[in-house]
Formats: sequence, structure tokens, C-alpha cells
Amino acid sequence: MQRQICWIDRLEDGVKREVRVSVENTAVKWQFKRSDEERWDYKGPPTKADWDALLQKVDNRYHRRTASQGNLDLVRRLHAAATAGSSSVGS
Repeated sequence: MQRQICWIDRLEDGVKREVRVSVENTAVKWQFKRSDEERWDYKGPPTKADWDALLQKVDNRYHRRTASQGNLDLVRRLHAAATAGSSSVGS
């Protein structure tokens, strides 16, 4: 995938959080930044909702032909592994 996938959501405490995800050959790299912090978090684990959002966005890009079948398969596999039996955290 050529570009990062980015979105902004609002956390339970009302603070906006920007999410950037890079999908590469065999890995997904996550980055998070809260609007009340100056630095990006490169180590924080994505939540189930983050994985769900990523899967939906990659699926949408696949249907628009801007993501490959390989990227979609990778995200589906990692999503299933990260969310299996857990409703809070996956990586």
C-alpha cells in the first residue's frame, strides 16, 4: 500500500486522537497521537475498535482498487488474531 491510512476519533474522555497506520508486506505499524500531547505514540497497542476501523478502511480501499488483495488478506489475518477472544487490546 502506497499511503498511510489515517483517521481521527474521540476518546471516552473527549480528547481527539489521530491514528496513522502503515500496511507493509508482512506487518502493520500503528501510530497514535492525542490532541493534548505533543509526541506520537509508536508503542501503544491498538484497541479492537482500531482494528475494526482499519479492516473497514482497507476493505474500502480494496474495492476502490487502491489496496491490494495481499494487503487486505494481511489485515484480515492480523485483525482475526488480534481480536480473537479479546475485546480490548490487540497488536
